[in-house]
Amino acid sequence: MTSIPRLILGALTLCCAASAFAQPQTPTDPNAPKTRAQVRQDYLQWRAAGYDPNDWLNYPDNAIRASRIVAQREAQGNANVH
Repeated sequence: MTSIPRLILGALTLCCAASAFAQPQTPTDPNAPKTRAQVRQDYLQWRAAGYDPNDWLNYPDNAIRASRIVAQREAQGNANVH
């Protein structure tokens, strides 16, 4: 009879370990804080869209332009998913 409780205990331990190592789900809340990887990805997208953080003379314009380009690319990417 001692092997059945050990088997159940082993199964519970395996389930707990599997849930501990499971991949975290991406947050769907837009107000949720971003991870470093997400912030870096956003920065790289803005740089690819032409944003230059060292261009102070054209600051608001180049940031707005890059923001629009990134938004368009994301909209196109989301449209292709569906």
